[in-house]
Amino acid sequence: MVNVDTVYQRVLALANKEQRGYITPQEFNLFANQAQMDIFEQYFYDINQRERVPGNKDSYADISTLLEEKIDIFLKQATVSGHGSEKNIFGIPSDYYKLSEFSYKNPEGTYVEVERLTYKQFNLVKISPLTAPTLHRPIYYQKANKIIMSPDNSFTGFSVTDGKIMYIRKPIKVNWTYVIVGDKAMYNSSAADSSHFDLHPSEETKLVIKILALAGITLKDPALYQIAATEDTKSIQQEKQ
Repeated sequence: MVNVDTVYQRVLALANKEQRGYITPQEFNLFANQAQMDIFEQYFYDINQRERVPGNKDSYADISTLLEEKIDIFLKQATVSGHGSEKNIFGIPSDYYKLSEFSYKNPEGTYVEVERLTYKQFNLVKISPLTAPTLHRPIYYQKANKIIMSPDNSFTGFSVTDGKIMYIRKPIKVNWTYVIVGDKAMYNSSAADSSHFDLHPSEETKLVIKILALAGITLKDPALYQIAATEDTKSIQQEKQ
C-alpha cells in the first residue's frame, strides 16, 4: 500500500502550484487511478521480458522475484459455481484481471486442475477421439467473464457443481477524500470512500512521477511533463538493466 495523501502532497509541492496552476482533488484522483493502472499493467510485460533473463542468486536483487512479489498482492482464490443446468459454465468474480488457475470437483470429491485452451484449440480437442476431454482430463476456455469447461452435461457421470479459481484481481480504486476548510481542501482519511494506492510501497516515487506527467498535459506545461517523462524513462531503463 502507498499512502494517497503522501503522494498528493508530493505532487502538489513538485508541481509548484503558484507558477504552474493548481491540481484539484478531482484531477488528482483521475491521474492517480490512471497512473496506478499503468504501473500495474506494466508488471505483466516486465515479468514476461525478465523470464528470458537468468535470475540473480540473491532473491532481493532478482528483478523477476521482485515483480512477482508486487503481483502477489493481487492474487486471490475464489469458489465458483455452475450456472443452473449449465453446470460446466462458471462465472468469474467481477474484480478479476487475469485468470491464473481453474480446478473443479470431480465425482470422487477431489479437485482436478483444468487445462486452459483457446476457443479454437478447445473445439479441435473435443472432436478428436484421441484427445477428447474426460472427467479426469478436463479442458476449458475463457469467454469474457465466464469459464466454459468440457466435459459438459452430456457426458456420462458428469455432476460438476463448483470449482476453484486462482486469479489476479484489479487494483482497488484510489480516492483522496477531503473536506473544505476555509478555502482549502484538507485530507479526510475518515471518509468511508477513502482509499490508498493498492500497490507495493516501492512504487511511491513512480506514482508521483507518472501523476506529474499527466498533470503537465492538463496544465499545458511542457516543462513539467518533460521532467516527469524523463524521470519515468530513467526508472524503466534502470529496472531493465
